[in-house]
Amino acid sequence: MWWRNNYFKILVVVLIGATFVRSYELYKNYKVYDVYAEDENQLRSLYKLSKENRKYDFLNLARRPEDTSKVLIAPEMNGELRSALEMLQLNFTLIHDDISQLILKERQENLRNTPPQYPLDVFERYYRHDEINEHMEVLAKLYPSRVYVKTFGWSYERRPLKVMTITNGDKRNDKKVIFVDAAMHAREWITPAMTLHIMSELILNYENNKHLLDEYDWVILPVVNADGYEYSHEEYRYWRKTRRPNPNHVGEGDEECYGTDPNRNFDHYWGWEEGASPDPCDETYHGEKAFSEPETQVVRDIMRTYRGRLMWYLTLHSYGNYILLPWGHTNELPENYFAMMDVADAGAMAIVMSTGGIYTYGNTYKVMYPTSGDSADYAVGAINVPISTCIEMPAGGFLGFDPPVRQIEQIVVETWIGIRAMAEVVVDKY
Repeated sequence: MWWRNNYFKILVVVLIGATFVRSYELYKNYKVYDVYAEDENQLRSLYKLSKENRKYDFLNLARRPEDTSKVLIAPEMNGELRSALEMLQLNFTLIHDDISQLILKERQENLRNTPPQYPLDVFERYYRHDEINEHMEVLAKLYPSRVYVKTFGWSYERRPLKVMTITNGDKRNDKKVIFVDAAMHAREWITPAMTLHIMSELILNYENNKHLLDEYDWVILPVVNADGYEYSHEEYRYWRKTRRPNPNHVGEGDEECYGTDPNRNFDHYWGWEEGASPDPCDETYHGEKAFSEPETQVVRDIMRTYRGRLMWYLTLHSYGNYILLPWGHTNELPENYFAMMDVADAGAMAIVMSTGGIYTYGNTYKVMYPTSGDSADYAVGAINVPISTCIEMPAGGFLGFDPPVRQIEQIVVETWIGIRAMAEVVVDKY
């Protein structure tokens, strides 16, 4: 038996090692710049540059002159980007000359040589999609009266999109619902980790949180964009979109363009170009039609299933210390905006009082940037959900999207403080 265990360990190390070497090679000599806009005119110029040049991957785009934008660039495009920034008289700083070194370090930190132990230790590492699914199934077996798991649909590459429902075991089927999803954007690994922590708090730490389950069930979809999430682990670490190919569209070097931004694919002001792109090669491509992606269809179907009972929709993203509210396509406000502000305020205040973390919250269009066809807007505009919020979790690591394993606990524990406080307001008001 010992030789089988050792063989398994060696096989896992070899396979995972091959994965991070591949990703390391793909990002060899990719560079990262911080870009600074001095005034509103320069901000507009920078925004226009980001929209017109899909070759520049703006990991973060400033909304205010005092903020910093961050851009990831392939080595062959480095001179062109610098020239464009100089022409626009934008100040910039090279902050990393070879991002592959960071990816290699991240992979090594996340490497394991033993099979995972279930239930998973949320703080130990970033888990893969199949491991997260197995974790949910194990919890359902351990707590069969309070936890249920259902496959709500399948990704484009036929990965099961499993949803967990957490109850207090009273077997009522008319309770109100809080729906949480994560990993709509593939590279935002910290968001599935956050859902795993929510599961732990509501299931394993039930006595301290049972008041959140008296009148409510929690429905959790930990990985919306399963194909993209896996692709970001195996190939391109900073991949954002889904993985369905876009036929008859090619990008640089005649390569076929893949994927849709799932958070621009919902049928609420879908296709407004200020908040999404019609170009299949762009990071914010809205898809050939609303709900063209099987992954967004699953989120839609969950919302429709609980229509009338769904009181709070929470979608987890990264990064930026924001609590974003509808609308994304306009600075006008929905009718229930100030009720949503009360919820966001509770979360932000709980965090600042506990950890000192500062969150900005309010209308997405004003606070962050224009979006159209996003899930939070769809929840309010199409499903009439009273409270709909998007949390942009704190930045970590070097680029914001890549908190090292050692930062998982700090980020998810802080975020739970805010989510718990918001849930208490929702439970009290609705």
